[in-house]
Amino acid sequence: MRHIFAKIALPLTIMMSGNAIAESLTLSSDDIVSGQYMNKAQEFQGFGCQGGNSSPQLSWSGTPNGTKAFALLVHDPDAPTGSGWWHWQVVNIPENVNSLPAGAGDIANKPAPLGVINIKNDYGVEGFGGACPPKGHGTHRYRFTLHALSKKLELPDDASGALTGYMVNAHSLESSTIEALYKRD
Repeated sequence: MRHIFAKIALPLTIMMSGNAIAESLTLSSDDIVSGQYMNKAQEFQGFGCQGGNSSPQLSWSGTPNGTKAFALLVHDPDAPTGSGWWHWQVVNIPENVNSLPAGAGDIANKPAPLGVINIKNDYGVEGFGGACPPKGHGTHRYRFTLHALSKKLELPDDASGALTGYMVNAHSLESSTIEALYKRD
């Protein structure tokens, strides 16, 4: 019996130690920090908001094996809609890219890497749409979630935020989130 346990325990120990030292996907930013308020630069321009509407700088490391592309989803679960608010969904970021500069979500002035697909956000435009919670609605959470994908996604030209989210989650190998905050008084 001991002999059988040793045959099972040794490979299990090696496998667990390999996972313990494997680097996991980590999203970071020079512009936003989890649990802290974003700057006016990340506020939308429109809908009564007068911010810079600039997507934050983002970078990542610890790409899992088998990654064929990345997707970035930015969502406010606190928007008073019943389903939250999609601020940015960009998919098929090439596997060799590990950062997006500040303003990369402005597809008119700073095109994202070749081959990416920007999905229309809930403001009705492609690219980044900044924070714009209703005045007096309190603090909203903005989840910037990067997914390593097992394949490039094929989406229809008019893909909804829900369809995009479904396909991203169906092919996500690993994800990392920065949850930044914003409010308007």
